[in-house]
Amino acid sequence: MNKNIVNKVHKILDDNKAQNIVIIDLKNKSSIADYMIIASGTSSRHIQAISEITAQELKSYGLDNCRIEGHESDDWKLIDAIDVIIHIFHPEKRSCYNLEKMWEDVLPKQQITI
Repeated sequence: MNKNIVNKVHKILDDNKAQNIVIIDLKNKSSIADYMIIASGTSSRHIQAISEITAQELKSYGLDNCRIEGHESDDWKLIDAIDVIIHIFHPEKRSCYNLEKMWEDVLPKQQITI
């Protein structure tokens, strides 16, 4: 089921013009989630819209426990969909945190999908 949710999230992000979508498979590697998805928005308004649309659509798929974190931030939002964590960054903030690099050091490259 998680892979199905990941595919749905990717489609939602892509349909809403998120950029540089990366999927990281964390299964059996971390207890925080099975997958992490990282994407960029073009502005604070775009990031807010993407996060709200994604959370709403996930709820329509039956994931009622989705939460958006980062309400006070203009350049980062996190959607906690239990087994899937979605980060939506402004490109500058994304490069600052560089989550892909952090997980690349932990996981083999073939488990990171762009």
